[in-house]
Amino acid sequence: MQRNQIRRRLWGATAAAAAAASLALVAVPPAAAENGDPAEPLGERPYMGWSSFSMQVYSGESQWISAEQLTAQSDAMHDKLQEHGYEYINVDAGWNGGVDGYGRPVPSDTLYPDGLQAVIDHVHGNGQKFGLYMIPGLSPQVYEDDLPVYGAPGCTTGEIAMQPLQQADYWDLGYRIDFANPCAQAYVDSIADEIAAWGVDFLKFDSVTPGSGIGDLTLDSRDDVAAWSQALEPHGIWLELSWALDIRYADLWAEHAQGWRVDWDVECYCPGEALTTWENVDRLFPRVADWWRYAGPDRGWNDLDSLNVGNGQMDGLTRDERRAAMTLWAVAASPIYLGNDMTNLDEFGIELLTNDEVIGVQQAGVPARPVSIATDRQTWYAHNPDGTITVALFNLGRTEADMAVDFGAIGLDGSAKVRDLWARKGRGTHEGEYVAEDVPVHGARLFTLTPTKGSEVTVNDDELRVGYEGDWARNGGREVAATSQPFVIGVGDSSTGETPVPPAASPVTQVNDADTGIVYTGAWGHSTGRGLGDTGDDVHYTEADGDSAEYAFVGTGVDYVTETHESQGEVEVYLDGELVDTVDTHRDEGRGVQQAVYSVRDLPNGAHTIKIVKKSGTFMLLDRFDVVKERLVEPGSAAFDRAQPADLDVQVLRGPGELTGITYGGSALEAGTDYTVAGGTVTLSAAYLATLPDGDASLDFRFRGDHLDDVHATAVDGDAVEFAFKGGAVTWTGPLAPDQGEVDVYVDGELIGRVDTHGAVRITGQVLFALDGLGGGEHVFRAVKVSGDVMRTDAITYTAK
Repeated sequence: MQRNQIRRRLWGATAAAAAAASLALVAVPPAAAENGDPAEPLGERPYMGWSSFSMQVYSGESQWISAEQLTAQSDAMHDKLQEHGYEYINVDAGWNGGVDGYGRPVPSDTLYPDGLQAVIDHVHGNGQKFGLYMIPGLSPQVYEDDLPVYGAPGCTTGEIAMQPLQQADYWDLGYRIDFANPCAQAYVDSIADEIAAWGVDFLKFDSVTPGSGIGDLTLDSRDDVAAWSQALEPHGIWLELSWALDIRYADLWAEHAQGWRVDWDVECYCPGEALTTWENVDRLFPRVADWWRYAGPDRGWNDLDSLNVGNGQMDGLTRDERRAAMTLWAVAASPIYLGNDMTNLDEFGIELLTNDEVIGVQQAGVPARPVSIATDRQTWYAHNPDGTITVALFNLGRTEADMAVDFGAIGLDGSAKVRDLWARKGRGTHEGEYVAEDVPVHGARLFTLTPTKGSEVTVNDDELRVGYEGDWARNGGREVAATSQPFVIGVGDSSTGETPVPPAASPVTQVNDADTGIVYTGAWGHSTGRGLGDTGDDVHYTEADGDSAEYAFVGTGVDYVTETHESQGEVEVYLDGELVDTVDTHRDEGRGVQQAVYSVRDLPNGAHTIKIVKKSGTFMLLDRFDVVKERLVEPGSAAFDRAQPADLDVQVLRGPGELTGITYGGSALEAGTDYTVAGGTVTLSAAYLATLPDGDASLDFRFRGDHLDDVHATAVDGDAVEFAFKGGAVTWTGPLAPDQGEVDVYVDGELIGRVDTHGAVRITGQVLFALDGLGGGEHVFRAVKVSGDVMRTDAITYTAK
């Protein structure tokens, strides 16, 4: 049975009432600030607990969430897990049994014969918190009954639906609400006030769009999210958004919620057989790599869904895979909520779930980042506020392997003490690297590294530890893994002095599916010798929803080329981390070969990524990607006429700067021999051009040298970047550039000096400020923009004490 069918069943007969989950606004005192912990802001740490949905799917019974089951789970958590931080008991879909006279959901009498309140009181009596489930929109019945809105005289439910009537949720269970009508917020508030009075501490808000498989704004519940956030905040109720939210709106989700799902359901939808599969865990790695920088104590948390590792006979994972999953949830600082039946945890499951050192990594709330995901042997790391570095090793390959932690790749120059968190023992002090032996297939290792005295630690500009005041943007606001900062360029003939002209038609490079640059995630196969007309007579294919293929390219456009066939379905297409389209590769009859099912042009010339994700159908195929490169056309023929050689000037049209990493046709050119740089102009030598065919030149111009290929920048005087550290010295590096100016640098609140970051050309990786001889204890580095069009910051290095 498919995911959507089971989800519909979980709604059961109460679907319409649940869809009424837009609520109302009654001026009730902040009752459930009563529900929150006044000592800690709501959402300061990722939560821990349990959710019913995995067991609802596993049992095949949407009504599994009875009073008897919920109290049993609460008691099991209290006895086995609570002392380690687990505290939430969250009930998923199907809990309600209708609506009251104000259109507010009421609990099922069948599931809770003594009332849901008795269950909530039992949970609270165990020192735990209680969660419920809602979705966007207004149920058709509540709309048609035109009920009064509680606490809002003159408002009725019949007047708050968007007109003409529109679909509100993925399953088409309710109508979209018109929040331009104040009565709509009043309705949402009335439900929030009601559940707060019951003692609800948590709300899962499902089918949120953009997301949930729909990113084109044909469904849009952003207004619902804002309304629920406003209604729940006075009560201190945690708002968790679901599912597979659109990363383009990450800032909006962080503004309104404490957590948000970043991918599809982890459940395998195989009732009675397993809760999940390794493929459903494995596909999360690239998603976490996309989302890690959006989470943190002052924002909210990336939710990886239920963690199903508590019972090997139920989970669908091996012991090594169970440990790897727990490790990923911990280093991602994802909420850890179990999906297992907690009354039936096995010994190994309890061992995994109660390792306080591993839980400490999750509770520290510093999401880890990968060194690279273009490999099956991955290193993830996080720089912690106390100066330690968390490191996780994941073997996603097919054989066990020794895996080395390269200290330089994680920003450490020197030595460190290594502690193995799963083994709960020290592994000694190591210089330059640490090698973990025999990491098993689909296994993981987890370490804390403590840099020794005198070792240098470098943190990048996008680290959580780096704080920004003012209007800063990362890499020009492009949230992609930048390998370049591209420029629009034109070409002129230095012998004639002609003005550069814009680029003309562009060549296409075919990247076959077997190209090593394509990163396949999931259970892909490679079919060769098909004889069906595929490019290279081969394709890659997968049968698992959520599997993906990703390719990084430099250019101005790309095509996804594949076969279309009746066995195939929908494929999501992401560009630079954003969901841009869902394409249909299904064909009713016959077979379409080398079909361009997705195409885009006119991208900024530079580095991009395309990612395709299987959504439906039996198979998804990849034949090739076609990459469109920007073509530079010289205005006359002299530059490429071997009989009349002449130098060719290539001018940067978007500002001056030093251009490095220049390539032609994928091959690097040699500076000073093949080309020279002067301000914003690159001159290609006649001698080099004479070796090329007559015609057009396709060139790739890049700025290189920023640490991890990105910077943060601001254009506002007075904006500041700040970093706290324990160490004896600090160095600030970044670019010099013509558009930059002066910066005031403070250490521990004292103005140390004013530095000039202006340069005649752009040069990356320059030491802008350095100070040593600092005493012990914690110090604070601060840089404040004084002048210039822009201030950029790249990396901060400190020496451990």
